[in-house]
Amino acid sequence: MLAVSKTRSPDELREAHQSGQTAFGENYLQEALEKMEALADIADLEWHFIGPIQSNKTRQIAASFSWVHSVDRLKIARRLSEHRPENLPPLNICLQVNIDGEDTKSGCTLESLPGLVEAISELPRLSLRGLMAIPAPDQPESTLRARFRSMANALKSLKQDFPAAGPLDTLSMGMSGDLELAIAEGATWVRVGTALFGPRPPKGDQS
Repeated sequence: MLAVSKTRSPDELREAHQSGQTAFGENYLQEALEKMEALADIADLEWHFIGPIQSNKTRQIAASFSWVHSVDRLKIARRLSEHRPENLPPLNICLQVNIDGEDTKSGCTLESLPGLVEAISELPRLSLRGLMAIPAPDQPESTLRARFRSMANALKSLKQDFPAAGPLDTLSMGMSGDLELAIAEGATWVRVGTALFGPRPPKGDQS
């Protein structure tokens, strides 16, 4: 389980860690860096970047996180590889798929995955772990199942077609409202925020 900790305080993360949670997902770089500094005394925290990636943020993301779930184009992958420090293990990445073709959502298409995987497999400082998706909200259960299943099938095809591309062992999909469906269809990471921490405070009241 990946605890989605955006807008949550370091004290809330510390409390979650005391209950056994070690992996935390952050959407905003500066907020995440501040939490990393505040929680630097905890040795076993694992930080995952799950938000959209701007080109000018790749250096800090590559140096500060163990995982990036939201790589959606080759330019970003190249920059992350170039900026990953040599003293750290390769950066684990997932390719974000815009599974519903939403205009407002980041992600590549299923059709573009083979070319992207082939190119990224040649980058030396990345470990291509799998795929990530965020289906559109408020869809029928049957549609959600179909979306999750298409992700699982895509990952299976990539493993067969590109056996040397990377581990390709990860499906990052499912959140608080649909995690059971995602797990049933093969999710290996579920991203849980409100079900773990409770409702987020209204904007402007996040102190």
